[in-house]
Amino acid sequence: MRALLLLALAAPLSAQAADRRAEAPAGPIYTDSVAPMDATVTTRLMPQVEALVEQLLRDGKATKIDGVAVFGGGDKFLPGKIAATMAHRIVALDANDPRLDQRLREFADMAELTLANDNESWGLYYYINALHDLHARGLLERAVRPATLATLRQRLDWRRFVRPDLSLINLPNNYYGVAFSIARFRHLLGWEDASAGDQLLARMIDHYRKYSGEYGFADETEGKGRFDRYSVLLIGEIAHRLLETGMTPSDEVKAWLRKSVDLLLLRFNLHGEGFEYGRSIGTYGDTAFLEVLTAAALLKVMTPVEERMAYAFSSRVTARYMDFWIDPVSGSVDMWGRTAWGQGRRTDVYRGEARILGENFSLARQHIYTNAIWNRLGYRGQAPDPGFGRWLGTLPRSTTTWFARGLHDRGLVTIRDGNRMISLPIINGAEGQHMNNPYFPIPFSPGMLAGSADAAFPQLLPRVTLGDGTVLMPLAFFKDVRVTRRGAVTEVRWHQTALDRMGGNDAQLDTRVSIETHYRFSPGKIERRDRIVPAEGVKIGRIDMEFATFSGDPAKQPGGVRFARGAVQRFVASGYGDCDAQPASDPVYRSPTGPFSTVVKCSRFAAEIDSRAIATVWSLSYN
Repeated sequence: MRALLLLALAAPLSAQAADRRAEAPAGPIYTDSVAPMDATVTTRLMPQVEALVEQLLRDGKATKIDGVAVFGGGDKFLPGKIAATMAHRIVALDANDPRLDQRLREFADMAELTLANDNESWGLYYYINALHDLHARGLLERAVRPATLATLRQRLDWRRFVRPDLSLINLPNNYYGVAFSIARFRHLLGWEDASAGDQLLARMIDHYRKYSGEYGFADETEGKGRFDRYSVLLIGEIAHRLLETGMTPSDEVKAWLRKSVDLLLLRFNLHGEGFEYGRSIGTYGDTAFLEVLTAAALLKVMTPVEERMAYAFSSRVTARYMDFWIDPVSGSVDMWGRTAWGQGRRTDVYRGEARILGENFSLARQHIYTNAIWNRLGYRGQAPDPGFGRWLGTLPRSTTTWFARGLHDRGLVTIRDGNRMISLPIINGAEGQHMNNPYFPIPFSPGMLAGSADAAFPQLLPRVTLGDGTVLMPLAFFKDVRVTRRGAVTEVRWHQTALDRMGGNDAQLDTRVSIETHYRFSPGKIERRDRIVPAEGVKIGRIDMEFATFSGDPAKQPGGVRFARGAVQRFVASGYGDCDAQPASDPVYRSPTGPFSTVVKCSRFAAEIDSRAIATVWSLSYN
């Protein structure tokens, strides 16, 4: 039975979805048509989830997926994700379905099995949401035995990660939404009054307002400028948490949601591929679109045409999940490059392999509940708009989205060159991320230009090592960002009077070197020019730069490298010293979607560097 199921998983519904291993790193392209989202969820995703549930029920604490032990590996959200999955199997049934009693017993058994396991923050949210769904259908007492329910009532509490003064305990600010949801569900279950939920909602909205400013995107830090996937996704999550707990999002929330929609529309593509920079992307970068777009559809903040295109893109995201992210041999999502199917993918340590079952369940949940919303809006079984590809051609060629302006500027430039989307994030990764190249101010483009999770190699940026060994990079302190457009050409300029000193957890100002940066985007070409200026008496020991690329079969030419295979055709650098192209064999050279093929490494040493301004340039041409 399981073997037949996995064979079914390996056979995509779309005729255009070929062997994804041959199409790495972008994955299959759904040019003219794609299966309706509900068809993919019901005929492919739900059987995949059910197979994992059956394995879990059979093997219990001994469950392994692709050789990874599910329990005891440090997944502190797992009990909640299991509960959410088991609850969905129950509430999806009619009241007179003969399978109902068995599934209620299975929920009760699994609740007892996982009761002693760690369950924190998001895990608490998943679990209490599951209990609320069962309670709303009058099934809670049949699904959870009294002693277990009493223990859960004590443990599923937002106070476990929020202090009495309502400050978060060592967590980023998006966890206010998690805390609010837990408090609100506790109220709906009759476990506490509404006051805590109301206070946490006010704190959440006040924080969003304070650190989004006039531009409407949430800073994950308290004003340091980390504007990443979560800065766009968070307002979608807030809207969903309000709606699922019976509250009505305010006009202010709707306005913020519309800003996220504007940014996401620019990123639509035929692959169903999602957010391209920052942490926790890959398949979670894809599902971020699902959550924001369905919230926007429910709250009617999109035009009818945008809503149809959002559904067409969502259908591609879910098809991509099954065609690109699910390994048909193990029946599991593969974000880690564990299998030949995964081909050397790399994700954040936060989403390590020990979370393999939880990631399957939480990702499936996002596809399932957003599909249910599209069904509710009338899209069940509806073929996605066949004009989606043509509509992509109407999107603006160049757009600037501001996140913050003032002492330091933060923004995102988005370029559309034919079917290719290129972005330039100008942000600060801040604590724990400033040194990692998914946050660098460099161009990103699905299938062409990417970073490597938790990796600090100098992707497309000068890494300056001073004579005393201090390492500086131009990562965080952008001033006077200017964007100009003339026809098909977009130019971006800024300067930094201080660079970021490497070695600490957070970005650190170091004024011994300053830099002026100029990008030029034109059809089929990207160019970056820097003017690096050391302060009086400061000696530079070396300058390094690397370019990890999916393109392969490099041939060295005067001043650069030409590639016989891949989207990037030519890379040229000057001012960086000697450059050498070599196979990207080190595991650090892996993107969320797959491995880089080649790394170009350039180094200029002290003997070639004087104390005056240093000019560096690189350019790349692409098809």
